[in-house]
Amino acid sequence: MQQTTNTILMIRPINFRMNEQTAVNNYFQEDLDLKNAEINAKAQNEFDAFVEKLRAVGINVIVEEDDKLNDTPDSVFPNNWVSFHSNGDVAKYPMFAENRRKERREEVFVRLEKEGFVIENIVDYTSAEHEGYFLEGTGSVILDRVNRKAYCALSPRADEELFIEFCEDFEYSPVIFTAYQSVENKRLPIYHTNVMMCIAENFAVICLDSIDDKKERKSIVKHLRQDGKEIISITEAQMHSFAGNMLQLQGENDKRFLVMSEAAHSSLSKSQINSIEKHCAIISSSLETIETCGGGSARCMMAEIFLPKN
Repeated sequence: MQQTTNTILMIRPINFRMNEQTAVNNYFQEDLDLKNAEINAKAQNEFDAFVEKLRAVGINVIVEEDDKLNDTPDSVFPNNWVSFHSNGDVAKYPMFAENRRKERREEVFVRLEKEGFVIENIVDYTSAEHEGYFLEGTGSVILDRVNRKAYCALSPRADEELFIEFCEDFEYSPVIFTAYQSVENKRLPIYHTNVMMCIAENFAVICLDSIDDKKERKSIVKHLRQDGKEIISITEAQMHSFAGNMLQLQGENDKRFLVMSEAAHSSLSKSQINSIEKHCAIISSSLETIETCGGGSARCMMAEIFLPKN
């Protein structure tokens, strides 16, 4: 069992803009005073430059174009609706925003099978949407694949019972907590776990300050230490620059990279960068438009593929 893969799926945006349906509880989103066509063009440029950087170091990026017919402003974040597992299972997830549900497309599975990947079984949680329960993929769930632990910060987009059901189906031990951010002097739940923590092979980047409950914070630290992870702690301000939204991948000759946005990279201190670079190199790319309007960053744009090959 591996924590990292060398293959990811990315969806090139066609109708990218600020999604009014997600803005209600994604406090990272901001409106840009630009026409939607202009925003989309900027997002496409950021996307293409990012893909180029990843491919340049030998990361296998499978790019699928978004479908023009669907009004899917957030399609650039596929990790929220799907995850691909090494036993051939694919999980499809229930999404909070109605217009995001159209992102789930069979063509994506057809494409992966064309690329030689084997899909044995689709585990479909999407019916939970009808009851108003959501679990947004590896946005909500951070997987420690080697130690079989799944971390989840509960929020309107991460339901506890659904998370436990996922853990039973995929044989992970659940680690449950709540993470908060300050919004207009109130502490409100962070919409996705993956903006405040990232688990790599030998380390974890995490905003411990966002876990207000001392017991929960202690428990997370204990889990990570037990599993031999070096804890690299980030501040809430760094989290707002998407410094928690990172993903470790493999490139050429099994070289490891921690992938993040330029904003995340710039927010890190010298000692945090040194701590990361003890373990792997850093790749960062400018994702300013995507971060501002989408309220998500580098990690959200990459759905890891662990499926077996033919």
